[in-house]
Order: sequence, then C-alpha cells, then structure tokens
Amino acid sequence: MMFKLKVLKADLFKVLREKLGANLHGFIQDKVFPVPGDIACDGLGINSELKDDMCREVDIIVNSAGTTRFDERYDTAISINVLGAMHVLKFSKQCSKLKMLLHVSTAYVCGEKAGLILEKTLNYGETLNGGSRLDIDAEKKLVEETLKGLQDGNATEKETTVAMRVLGIERARLHGWPNTYSFTKAMGEMLLGHLKEDLRLIILRPTIILSTYKEPFPGWIEGLKTTDTFIAGYGKGKQNVLMGDRQSIMDEIPADMVVNSVIAAMVAHQDPSSHTVVYHISSSKRNQLKSGDIIQFFVDYFKKNPWIDESGKPVKVKKFHVLVSMDMLHKYITIHYMPSLKLDIKVGKLDTLPTYASPAHKLRKKINHAIRLAELYRPYTFFKGIFDDTNAEMLRMATKDSNADGTFNFDPTTIQWEKYFKETHIPGVVKYIF
Repeated sequence: MMFKLKVLKADLFKVLREKLGANLHGFIQDKVFPVPGDIACDGLGINSELKDDMCREVDIIVNSAGTTRFDERYDTAISINVLGAMHVLKFSKQCSKLKMLLHVSTAYVCGEKAGLILEKTLNYGETLNGGSRLDIDAEKKLVEETLKGLQDGNATEKETTVAMRVLGIERARLHGWPNTYSFTKAMGEMLLGHLKEDLRLIILRPTIILSTYKEPFPGWIEGLKTTDTFIAGYGKGKQNVLMGDRQSIMDEIPADMVVNSVIAAMVAHQDPSSHTVVYHISSSKRNQLKSGDIIQFFVDYFKKNPWIDESGKPVKVKKFHVLVSMDMLHKYITIHYMPSLKLDIKVGKLDTLPTYASPAHKLRKKINHAIRLAELYRPYTFFKGIFDDTNAEMLRMATKDSNADGTFNFDPTTIQWEKYFKETHIPGVVKYIF
C-alpha cells in the first residue's frame, strides 16, 4: 500500500503515469513485487515463506539502503550501514541462483585523502590515520554499552540522541574518518569483503549525488544533499557564508547517471567470478568542478531569478563570502552578528515574547547553525582528492555497443556544468526542496 501511495505517486513517476495512464497499475504489477522488510534485522525482516521463494528466484541483489546523515546517531548508522550490509550479504548467500551482490557505497570512504584516489577495496580493520586496528565487533559492543549506560542513567531521548551523535563523530575521527556516515559506510564495505567468500561482489561508489540530468526528466531531486544546503540557504536569503576553499574539488554526479551505472554493472558482470570490482561513479578526473564554480553558478542564478517567498516577495540575495578558516568564520560572526545579538538581548529584557520567539534566540540559532554547517561540511569544502575512474571507464566501454543511443549514459564528460546547474539542477532544488 505504501508503495502505491508514496512511491508511485511521486513526481518521479509522472512520465510513466502520462505515458501509460490507466495501464500503469498492470505494468507495475508485472515488473515490481514490493516486499516489506528491514535490513537492520537479521533475515531482513522478511517472513519465512516469502523469504524461501525469494532465495529460489533472486539472481541479482542491489543494496542501496543506507543512512546518509553525516552526524547520524552511531547506533543507527551501525545498524543500517554496517550490520545492514552484513544482513544483505547473509541473505545473498542463501540465494541459489545469485549472480552478484551490487553494493552502493560512497566514494568518501576514502576520508580526506588528497591526490589520486584509486578504485580499490578496503582492507578489513584498516584505519585511515595509521592508528590501531579497527575492531568492528568492539565498535558494536561500545554502542551497546553506551546505550545501556544512558538507559541506566535515565537519559531522555534527546540526551541519548545527542550522546550517540557525539560518539559517532568521536569514533570516526579516532580512526581517521571525518564523520559517522563515511566511517560506517567504510565498515560496511570491510565486512562485505571479509565475509563474502566466493560470492561475486560489485562495489559502486558514487560521489555527491545531484538531481537527474536527463531521465526520467531533468532536475528531479529528493532530500537536501551536500551542495544543496548552500544553494537553498543562499537562495532563501538565510545564508551567504561558507567556510571552504574556492579551489577545492567538488566531485558531483547526477542521480540518473548513478542509476545508469548500476544497470551497466549488472549487465557487464553476468559471468561467474569471486573477484570484487570497485567503481568510482565520479567526475573529478574527467570533468572537474571546483567549489568556486558552483558558488558562482548559484550566485548568478539567484541574482537573475530571485526566489519568491511565501509572502509573494522576491528575496534579494547578498554578496557571498568564502572564509578559509574557522577563525575567519568566528571573526565574521563577531563583526556582523554580535552587535545585533547584544542589542537584541537588551531589548529582550523589555520584551514580553517567550525566549524561543525572541530575536536574540533566533539569531543565536542562526549563528550556531552556521558554525555547525562549517564543521560538518569542512571535509568536503576543502577536499583535494581526485577519484580515479579507470574501472568505470572500462565499464562504459564494455557497455558501449548495447548503449549506442546513450539511454544509460553515465559519462561525466557529457555534462556542461554551468548549463546543467543553471538550467536543470538549481531550478530542481527550488521546485522540490525550497
């Protein structure tokens, strides 16, 4: 029921709805059999009778499930990104006809490496900072013990959430990763490689995913992604500061190109093999995009096409500032916000508004939000790595004959970045996220 109400009614399927009309339901029934489940559960939470049928029939498994929040609760991230991957692997091994398990990860399992980053597997237990060996079982145990300690101390749900988010960032940084997301996705990859035995494993690592380039139509997007946080903040007149380097490499790829690469990999790896292949679905090696380019694109766009707010007024955007350090950000806040904050606090003493509604409270929230964004996105706004895509290029070549019309294009050299951002991506962000 949820599949019909939420998925099929999404704007993403409007092309099929318009094309098939009343025949859509029958078409979907022939193509799709939704199965309720949960990868955080052993056995994927699928009832035993249905599971037996699936194990007899399924020949390809694509695991794209994951939590992508950079500072996710550590228990949640481990449950989905680490144990979830392991549960999918266990299920895969029970499928008698299985040709491959295709696992969608992230290119940023590399952490904050600079230079050319190769398409190679992660070694089980490796760390990125040369520290002591990463023990995944110990990480799971630490989560369980921390949760028990919080429960014994009668911590509130909010206190527990904060504690688990802090723990995730601490553990990630201890082992050389910048955030909980990239750390747990890396652990998920490690477990798959360690436990797969002779199973055919394909690891697909997209970079920062943007709106659709072409299919099913240009500009569709769901959820706020890394770059879009700044696009939305600037377009709405709420944010005109970024801590970063205009020369940093922003490796981005449209969503439909990621999907196309999944399809291409499924076609290309039909042969039985226990060899693991890694693909970077990326753009930095062949069609590089800098942080400064993107900033210029959205500044130009909103100057020419101001967003019309809820009251029907166009939002006039300000000059955009790129600050190269946290010290510069704090100085900027001191100069531009602190005088207003002090004045608002004085006025607030005479105000009858509740604290949460006062101008001072709102300004504090804005300052805290700017600092949090700067810390959270620093690994990407200063990134200097280039993702090697030799394997991905070989995949493009291998599927060239069967993709003569370009339907399954995932070649980043075909993207004209300025045209794509100004005519497709930013309008898509405005339509689906604002």
